[in-house]
Amino acid sequence: MAADDSTALREPSARETELLDAAYAYVLEQGLSDLSLRPLAGAIGSSPRVLLFLFGSKDGLIRRLLARAREDELAWLQQYDARALDLPDTVRHLWEWLAAPEHDRLLRLWVEAYGRSLVDPAGPWAEFAAATVEDWLRLLGRSGDADPGRRTLALATLRGALLDLLATGERSRTTSAVTLLATLLEEG
Repeated sequence: MAADDSTALREPSARETELLDAAYAYVLEQGLSDLSLRPLAGAIGSSPRVLLFLFGSKDGLIRRLLARAREDELAWLQQYDARALDLPDTVRHLWEWLAAPEHDRLLRLWVEAYGRSLVDPAGPWAEFAAATVEDWLRLLGRSGDADPGRRTLALATLRGALLDLLATGERSRTTSAVTLLATLLEEG
């Protein structure tokens, strides 16, 4: 375990939780790629020294922010019961959540972390992409569809449509593509 992972072994203080929540709100607006402790600290009413004390390092803070984003995603997934839906209906339901404008900031952060995980696998992003693929494949598997190829096709289409939606804002077109996939999955 890295030195700056020690914060995961203890219960966070109220101040640490408060600053993490504020930092999370900040990165949802600003992103993580150009994160600098001084502007972050100023924006959330802290100092770089306090952030380093509480989170161990900038990488430690990024790990905690990524964990927080994943917690938000998983909280939604846990309340969603895919077992009652077949794979096509699961795809439709997931897309409804992914395409909702109120999730854009979280999903942009997810895309940023996913991409960084692929190009910087040793950094604080390590394994983020692989972990989220497993999360979504597990959810799609709860639909009862035993074919890993069909679940992977569903995930790849959802992820591609999401990237396209975030890039273009074209909800109607991307929703049509996901709806077509769901229809094709129903047919065979």
